[in-house]
Amino acid sequence: MKKLIPILCITLMGFTTLQAQISKEERAAAIAEMTKTHDLLLTTIKGLSEEQLNFRSDVDSWSIAECVEHIAISENNLFGMAMGALETPADPSKRGDVKMTDEQLMAIIVDRSTKVKTSEAFEPSGKFGSFEETLNAFLEKRKSNMEFVSSTNADLRNHYAQLPFGTIDAYQALLFMSGHTERHILQIVEVMENDDFPGM
Repeated sequence: MKKLIPILCITLMGFTTLQAQISKEERAAAIAEMTKTHDLLLTTIKGLSEEQLNFRSDVDSWSIAECVEHIAISENNLFGMAMGALETPADPSKRGDVKMTDEQLMAIIVDRSTKVKTSEAFEPSGKFGSFEETLNAFLEKRKSNMEFVSSTNADLRNHYAQLPFGTIDAYQALLFMSGHTERHILQIVEVMENDDFPGM
């Protein structure tokens, strides 16, 4: 009987670890979402000239190139937020603090009718160099982020991060990152729809 107790403990520990991982469906959904916005960005900006990339509708608005830089900066910073959440102890007792479903969170972030002032750390400043270098910085980071989602065994649902509108879990932070990309793809489309946007 004494020999069985350690074996039982090890088995239960393994079961707990397995249960703490995100489901296959959640993993697939996150990868699909990140793939979607990766591909949508490339499709949206394909073939744009330097003049078009740098066009501003007014002095207070971002150009397409600046939108892409903001996306690249945010890809790194928002993933860092998710990783920061994983550095804190997992705490299933705080699940009740997460008030939004994944779908509600995504609806909020892509809603362009609500304007948000970008913090200085996320402001475009030319930090990556050329537009091509900026785009590549995003593509490389998105690739590594998707690889993380594909392989991680982390308990993404029981680690948390704070946003201005409430508590989210680490899995939602990754969805938020992709939704943020979509938000600014929509901004790029708005720039392209401006009456003064240079011709194709």
